[in-house]
Formats: sequence, C-alpha cells, structure tokens
Amino acid sequence: MASTAVSKAGSDRNRTFLAILIPVLVLFIAFNTVPLLTGFFYSFTDSKGYGAFEIVGLQNYIDLFQDARVGNSYLFTFKISVVSTILVNVISLVLAIGLSSKIKFKSALRGIYFVPRILGGLVVGYVFSYFFTYIVPALTGTTSMLASTEWAWVAIVVVLVWQACAQTTIIYITGLSSVPEDVYEAGALDGATGWDKFRYLTFPLIMPSITTNMVLVMKDMLMTFDQIVAMTSGGPAQSTESISYLIYQNGLNNSQFGFQCANAVIFFIVIAVISIAQTKFLNSKEEQL
Repeated sequence: MASTAVSKAGSDRNRTFLAILIPVLVLFIAFNTVPLLTGFFYSFTDSKGYGAFEIVGLQNYIDLFQDARVGNSYLFTFKISVVSTILVNVISLVLAIGLSSKIKFKSALRGIYFVPRILGGLVVGYVFSYFFTYIVPALTGTTSMLASTEWAWVAIVVVLVWQACAQTTIIYITGLSSVPEDVYEAGALDGATGWDKFRYLTFPLIMPSITTNMVLVMKDMLMTFDQIVAMTSGGPAQSTESISYLIYQNGLNNSQFGFQCANAVIFFIVIAVISIAQTKFLNSKEEQL
C-alpha cells in the first residue's frame, strides 16, 4: 500500500511538471525556434518579405562584408556598447557601495534607483529626445546634440547608461550583501582600509556579480533598438544606426528581407561569441582571484 501511494504521488508530480513544461515549451518553439530557423532559411534567399523569391546561396553573406552601411552600423554599435558597458558597471558599483552603507532611507533609495528599469525604452527615449532637443539647447544656447553627427551618439549613451544602471546596481547590491562581515573584520586587523579594503577584499568577492553584469549589459547594449527609434531614427546622416535598427529598417521597410536576415544571423553569432568570450575571460579572473 505504501509503495502504491508513493508511486501514485510520483506520477501525479510528473504530470504536474509536464502540465507546466509542455505549454512553455510549445510557446518557446513557436515564438523563438521557428522564427530563428525561418530567418536562417530566408538568409539564403532574395526575399523582399513578400511575394516570390529565389535561393541565392551565400550571396547575401558575401554582400554583407562589402556593404559600407552595414560596416558603419557595426562600428557604431560596438562603440556605444563598449563605452556604455564600462560606464554602467563603474557607476552602478559606486551606487551599490553607497546604497549598501549605513545611510537613512536606504530601502526607499534602492526603489527609486530601480524605477528607470520599469520604464519602457521607447518612453525613456522620447522623454530624453525632448530633453536634448529643446531643454538642453535652451539652457546652453547650443543646437541639439541629436542633430550633430559628432555628438548624437553621446546623447544615446547617456540614455542607455541612465536606464541600465538600475538593474546592474541591484545585482551589485546583492553581491555586496553576500560578503561576510568576518572578512572585513579580519582585513581591518591587517590594516586594510579605504581603497585597499575594496581592492583586496570586496572586489575579489563580488567578481561573480561583475561577470554577470558585464555579460548582460554588453548583450543589452549590442541589441540597442528602442532608444534609436525614439531619439534619432538612425540619423543624422545614418550616423546612429545600430545593427538592430538597420535590420528592422531595411529588412521590413526597404525590401531587403533576405539580406537583413543574413545580417541578423551574423549578428546573432557575434553576440554569442562575445558573450562566451566575456564569460570565459571573466571566469578565469575569478579563479585567479
């Protein structure tokens, strides 16, 4: 009787797991795997996104490496991604240290700093577009940064950093809270204070949080899209076209569906390679520390 009851409980548990897993798996395949495989197929065609198409083999991939506009979009995307990733992690770590110290209204401040993450990228982009287009010029007597091919990227980086710091700060706060107080007490006995305390005690112990944030932030920055749409639409003079925006704009609006599918495949590979390389490099630093 006991074995029968255990067997029945096990089968009920398995059915519960399957009831939860199968719908999620179906949705994942329908909205992730199928579109991924479909896009990969269309990358070998001259499809315009509608009507008949022909198989062109690797021609789209060959043309990608000869297209100056695609090359410029990759350079722009890498530039804002590297700059934003560094700034986000530095600023977030400083904020996390401040919010982890013994200050008043600590919980309220943590909640306030997380607000930017709740807001949509398009909403934030439109708000900052108004700020850089009207308010900043009115205060400084200059023209809008968004109208300058030299400075528009700086305005985009400001928005990206402002919004990305929210989640990154929370992750750093979690990492800092996991550092045992015993470590700091032992360090204090050895004379570790100020910068030495951070460098030799805090930094090595929060390295897993640094790894997580560096990989996640870089991935998000490489996929920048909403802010570009809201603030510049790729302008002025195509100087702020991110890869995601170029794929969307030319793939759906300029009849380059097959060509931009090939671009999306290459972009997917680039993000995967960068993420894996970052993870391996930073994990090796964790082991050394």
